Amino acid sequence: MDPADGLIDHPHDVYRRLRDTAPVHRIAGTDGNPAWVVTRYQDVRDALTDPRLSVDKRHAKEGNYQGLTLPPALDANLLNMEAPDHTRVRRLVVRAFTARRVEQLRAPIRETADRLLDALGPHGTTDLIASYAAPLPITVICDLLGVPDRHRRDFRVWTDALVAPDPSRPQDAKAAVVAMLGFFGELLADKREEPADDLLSDLIAVRDEGDRLSEDELMSLAFLILFAGYENTVQLIGNAVLALLRHPEQLDALRADPKRIAAAVEEFHRFEGPALLAIRRFPTEDMTIGGVPVPAGETVLLSLAAANRDPARFPDPDRLDLSRDTSGHLALGHGVHHCLGAPLARAETEIALTALLERFPELALADAEPRWRRSLRARGLLALPVSYSGKNS
Repeated sequence: MDPADGLIDHPHDVYRRLRDTAPVHRIAGTDGNPAWVVTRYQDVRDALTDPRLSVDKRHAKEGNYQGLTLPPALDANLLNMEAPDHTRVRRLVVRAFTARRVEQLRAPIRETADRLLDALGPHGTTDLIASYAAPLPITVICDLLGVPDRHRRDFRVWTDALVAPDPSRPQDAKAAVVAMLGFFGELLADKREEPADDLLSDLIAVRDEGDRLSEDELMSLAFLILFAGYENTVQLIGNAVLALLRHPEQLDALRADPKRIAAAVEEFHRFEGPALLAIRRFPTEDMTIGGVPVPAGETVLLSLAAANRDPARFPDPDRLDLSRDTSGHLALGHGVHHCLGAPLARAETEIALTALLERFPELALADAEPRWRRSLRARGLLALPVSYSGKNS
């Protein structure tokens, strides 16, 4: 049996086997084409900053796994760029995600969280993904970009179709891409007609006045911010709640000392971060990773999830420990491609968990076996059924 068998259904078990027996291992990607998966912490960390490993698809050899296939209007984004284009485009948007800017967003995020919890009522049962973990980040990122309310539910359906496609319905992913192209084209036209005080209007002004973004770059950047700003945070919130409910001693410790929430979020990132893999990379020359020769142009997948549970870096790594030293975890990447929205994702998760735990002292799983999405790319829940009760219920 190939040691990578079961990677989608039981990723942590498989990554443990690979770290022990084949830390740089050739697998089949979701499209059936080959790729190398790297699982040990030091190998992954070193590779994330190795200039010979490029995210630019022009370095890819035909017949290897290349990840999502998107049209140019959505594909000309930071995940596929190297310097100098990456530097130029990232500089235009990074100011929207600084720690100082995110601090200004904390009050509106808390207001949104409280409104969603108000809608649940004082007690009952709910799918916490659908009622809370998903609508919170989609509201925050859409408000930041200036996306109208009427499009927000559609966008969740589209992202789900891309991240965890149903093999029996391949047309859904294609339909989602077509729908998003139409959506972003219409949205950009509307913003040009009526600019507002939002990030997308600012980016359009940069494009139209300074010509520092191509039209494809503008649309692709809007897509990436909305896609990643929603997708990663909804999964992290859901994964964190599940981890706490499965580790009641850690939940009790957090309730006893709510000021530990920032450190706790870093442990949630390490323990069950939403990104299983960094964006695929392609060697620009023949090279060796972890003692294994990897030819130029072949696909390299760096497993952030495996690295974050490497016992050589994090003792007893399969145990959730909110007091752990998580410094150096790779859940948000490392190097020039470190997650642009990391400050916002951290703030949203801290606020979401704080508001939830304050509101409902009694919170429990309503399903002993929550279902995970079948995805090589993202670790997240299809649903999280819980029962809840407030202080005065």
